Amino acid sequence: MTTSPSAGDACSLTGSDSFWLRMDSPVNLMIINGVMVFGEPVEYERVHRVLEERLASIERFRSVVELPAGRGRPTWRPDPVFDMNRHLVRHRLEEPAGEKELRDFVSARMGETLDPDHPLWRFTLIENYQGGAALFGRLHHCLGDGIAMMMILLSLTDRTREQADAHSSPFRVMFDGASKEVFQRAKREVEEIMPEGMRLLQRPAQAFKEISAAAKGAASTASLAKLTFCSRDRPGPFGGELGVEKRVAWSRSYPVERLKGIKQALGGTLNDIASSATAGGLRRYLLTRGANPDKIHFRATVPVNMRPLEGMADLGNEFGLVYLPIPVSIEDPTERLAEVGRCMKKLKRSAEALVTLRVLSLLGRTPKGLQRQAVKLFASKATAVMTNVPGPRERLFLGGHPIEDLFFWVPQSGQLSMGISLLSYAGSLRLGVSTDAGLVPDPERIVEGFEA
Repeated sequence: MTTSPSAGDACSLTGSDSFWLRMDSPVNLMIINGVMVFGEPVEYERVHRVLEERLASIERFRSVVELPAGRGRPTWRPDPVFDMNRHLVRHRLEEPAGEKELRDFVSARMGETLDPDHPLWRFTLIENYQGGAALFGRLHHCLGDGIAMMMILLSLTDRTREQADAHSSPFRVMFDGASKEVFQRAKREVEEIMPEGMRLLQRPAQAFKEISAAAKGAASTASLAKLTFCSRDRPGPFGGELGVEKRVAWSRSYPVERLKGIKQALGGTLNDIASSATAGGLRRYLLTRGANPDKIHFRATVPVNMRPLEGMADLGNEFGLVYLPIPVSIEDPTERLAEVGRCMKKLKRSAEALVTLRVLSLLGRTPKGLQRQAVKLFASKATAVMTNVPGPRERLFLGGHPIEDLFFWVPQSGQLSMGISLLSYAGSLRLGVSTDAGLVPDPERIVEGFEA
């Protein structure tokens, strides 16, 4: 178990956390980027107070990564000169301040590194966005995986405007080593706010624990062989040399109830339907670029949570990866949905997630050169990273201000040129796409295809 360092002490990063730290490259930074949208102006001082009381009070978020001089693992050490003003800055958009202006602002910062001499996170309060405001957050992957960051998000928020004056949210106790009774109370509240997320996030880890050791070993061996020897992707216009410059886009919100109507009519899961629509959007984009989708071989690496909520206080990365074929060659949406569902079911029965988690943990303890070679090998098997996070089903508040919208962009590793992020919030679903600007300069066209 990873424990947060106390003042003046240091603790080593886990193998998987070290791997995500060292996976940074100038053309692909391991930084999770996300935006909260507010329909009203937001005071800088109020956001400052929330972040200081609820985020900076978690020791991991006041700690610097110290790299070893020679061999050895990186360690967490408290930042002796921690300053909240370094981690929350403000920016005012010039008129007109709409989606294009926000998109340009975020895109311009996707290639910027975080200061390694200080904790690896930063927020920007963006004022004058569509008459309200937006909060743009950047957190390095070594701090925690997407599931941990979703729990961190909950700890910053309240369920009502009136709770804003409290120094801590009911979810904050998950990171404090609270008593079992207090933790269970917070867990019940999480289950109430995001039941789909809790079911989907806990099921893979629990299901694999129930497999016998012999079956687990055989499945792991087969999955490792498959991952090592499967063919490389043929990504067409999505492949090539990467640059530092990135582009982002996001879809309009789509009611989850409409997705449930599709599910009732055609079967499959909500995740299958969203993934199938994403494949359709990618197919439409390929056709606009003059590419033949029948000749494109496209996989996405998909994160799978392997940690129960009880281990959330440790933060860090506790997830595996599976490789999902994206059927861009199938034109008929009903056939495409059926194929996505078939592939999803097959992956759920495999041991790929456990194998990749073990491999990543081991690689985090190896020399950096070997890690780079491993990243190249596994990244060559895919073209994009794709994740689907079921978020809170009700509108939350930050500092007394209602959060109208949420969207984010998952980081890519190695030579992967695209990140595809699906997030549900307050009854709606949004797609976020981040791309290499040289290969895909117009990700909004992919979003348009998804919406269609």
